[in-house]
Amino acid sequence: MITVIIPVLNEAATVASVVELARKAAGVTEVIVVDDGSIDGTPELARTSGARVIVSTLLGKGASMEDGLRAAHNENLVYLDGDLTEVSPEVISLLVDPLLRDEADFVKAAFSRRAGRVTVLTARPLLDTFFPELSHVRQPLGGMIAGRRSLLRTLPFETDYGVDIGLLLDASAAGARIAQVEIGSIEHSSQSLEVLGDMARQVARVILKRASAQGRLDAALIGEVEEIERHSRMELSLLLKPVRSAERLALLDMDGTLIEGRFAVRLASAVGRAERLGRFLDNHSLSPEKRTRQIGRVFRGIPRSVFEEVARDVPLRPGAVQLVVGLRKLGFRVGIVSDSFHIATEIVRRRIFAEFSIAHLMRFRAGIATGTVHLAPALYHQGGCRQHKLCKKNALLRLCEHFAIPPSSVLAAGDTAGDVCMLEAAGLGIAVQPKCEAVHQAARHVVHGDLEEILGLLEPVFAGGS
Repeated sequence: MITVIIPVLNEAATVASVVELARKAAGVTEVIVVDDGSIDGTPELARTSGARVIVSTLLGKGASMEDGLRAAHNENLVYLDGDLTEVSPEVISLLVDPLLRDEADFVKAAFSRRAGRVTVLTARPLLDTFFPELSHVRQPLGGMIAGRRSLLRTLPFETDYGVDIGLLLDASAAGARIAQVEIGSIEHSSQSLEVLGDMARQVARVILKRASAQGRLDAALIGEVEEIERHSRMELSLLLKPVRSAERLALLDMDGTLIEGRFAVRLASAVGRAERLGRFLDNHSLSPEKRTRQIGRVFRGIPRSVFEEVARDVPLRPGAVQLVVGLRKLGFRVGIVSDSFHIATEIVRRRIFAEFSIAHLMRFRAGIATGTVHLAPALYHQGGCRQHKLCKKNALLRLCEHFAIPPSSVLAAGDTAGDVCMLEAAGLGIAVQPKCEAVHQAARHVVHGDLEEILGLLEPVFAGGS
């Protein structure tokens, strides 16, 4: 028996036909569509077409693929892209046949199509250099694969565009039998140069990381490349690169607003440093800049993996995902603005399907926190907030300038004194279970329960969509 898994994000034009193809294939008893927060009706169309639809736990193709793996009941799995427009009806049987004949454990599709630019310019040169035993794989970045669930459950899934090449490299390293099968000609929707650039960086990072892990490259070099990439992305223009335009914005605080409690508190508790953190967390005798840097020093020596694990596990406030998806359906561009660490806000952003996040950058070296924090440039604005040099209001003003929209087109939500200026500057300020009277006074509305209630509070200027 076969399970077909289809990760999707806004694939309304094609998802029904892909689901139908999967359901008609011989031996398929389960079709799972994993939705990444689509706002165009994709999950509804998939469900109507007969698929079981689940919501991804984290934004990104790799996370969706892993969620589908965890939900699957069969040993033989096939992954299909949700944006296929032309594909042979025999594609599933072709992919799974080497598994059923016990000739392979992991199968890649080979198809007729002009090779993509990322494959030609990035993947193949790096494979030829570091993994020549896999240089014969025609479509190393292709998303159509088949594999045994027992194998895939032992492999790590990258969360971004590097997932497909990562699985290929890890399956090979695990000693799996790898095959590729010809499936004919296929077509995908085209990608912009900006998306291709991100894909190339992510693919290169994954290949070099695997090369390092297998002793084919200097590990220290890869760590520094990752840090350089993280630092370069802190500039507002790069943070917002995936967001081409906006007519209205929703800016959401993270701690206490989108998540239960505060990330730093949960992290400190997890690593036994709660008492040290308490000396600085609410110490308002320190400037916000100094307080943030002191908090950063508390976490010196903590592995990056611990930061990521805590951010993945911290409970979301009820309705967080529904609020973000609902706002996006109304035409909002949704971002997190936080005085926490960017490594945490990015994971929470992906968990709730928001589009960008602004926060401070903790520096890591060889995967370990140095304790050095680089303050978010977007929180500074010459001529911005008159009360605070470092302020979320400054981020709001800079975003409005970037998108050429007035502050009246911004919805903002927060819960503490650090959010007051942002709430006052926004066209619609929402206090979420406010922690002090100043927050209550700064907001037009107050929400104590499910965050989805905010959708019912939108002013007429916001409620009509784009």
